[in-house]
Amino acid sequence: MMKICMSVCQQPLPPPQLDFSPARLNPNFLSLNLHPPKDKVVIIMGATGTGKSRLSVDLATRFPAEIINSDKIQVHQGLDILTNKITAEESCGVPHHLLGVLPPNADFTAANFRQMANLSVESILSRGKLPIIVGGSNSHVEALVDDEDYRFRSKYECCFLWVDVSMPVLHGFVSERVDKMVEKGMVEEVREIFDLWDTDYTRGSRKAIGVPELDSYFRAEPFLDSREREELLREVIEDVKRNTCALACRQRQKIERLVRAKKWSIQRLDATAVFRQRRSTVDADVAWERLAVGPSTHALSRFLLSAPRGERNMARCLVA
Repeated sequence: MMKICMSVCQQPLPPPQLDFSPARLNPNFLSLNLHPPKDKVVIIMGATGTGKSRLSVDLATRFPAEIINSDKIQVHQGLDILTNKITAEESCGVPHHLLGVLPPNADFTAANFRQMANLSVESILSRGKLPIIVGGSNSHVEALVDDEDYRFRSKYECCFLWVDVSMPVLHGFVSERVDKMVEKGMVEEVREIFDLWDTDYTRGSRKAIGVPELDSYFRAEPFLDSREREELLREVIEDVKRNTCALACRQRQKIERLVRAKKWSIQRLDATAVFRQRRSTVDADVAWERLAVGPSTHALSRFLLSAPRGERNMARCLVA
């Protein structure tokens, strides 16, 4: 083989002239894909009260999709008011998976969620639908996406959407929401599962914020007059609000950690203006469409149409 001495060459060799004319190209060349195409999954994240469930339904009514709940409390049966489960009317006919499917006292670990969510994703994809995973249990979502051997990421391409609201504004909304939950019968709902002899609040739906707080009220109630009961209940409700706000802060910090430390590519949707205008339903709905639904629909359309050529026909059907 002839060797070229680089010290003799004063000028770089010209690049080879390649013929990219259609007549010379193999028709399968451009569509060659060395890696098998991945199915697509959407994951909606955010602190409690930011509108994650609403956005998931909005997207599922624009794209043929089904929703997988990733909230570790809402997976249990009961406490629909306390856990703010989406209602049949709010779901707009969109199928929801892992919502109210386990007994109240059942354990539900991150490993349990990973197994059940994977089965749900496969089931949804088998019907030609788009899986949308939504919920506030970010530790469960992380365990699913970044599993031990990264099998999830090897099979699926993920589109992460983060509905964010500034904490002071969100705290005001959360406080109002707790008051509305009380009006809907939250206290009576929790009273139904109260057990005088059971003080274990580490299992199942009994871990939900509001259950341990109301325990002290139910235990003291028989020994108090009406004024004292009213005062104690007011204090307990304030505890529920504070603990819910603290949960929202932790959830937001967890998402920030996923972005900062684990380099998750998450599209942030700032919905603060929506909550500032919540006194006016019309203005809030307009802001929600502009700040949350519109940008996420655009992002999801691009995400689905980024598939290799062989997948684009299906993607266009999903977008249509």
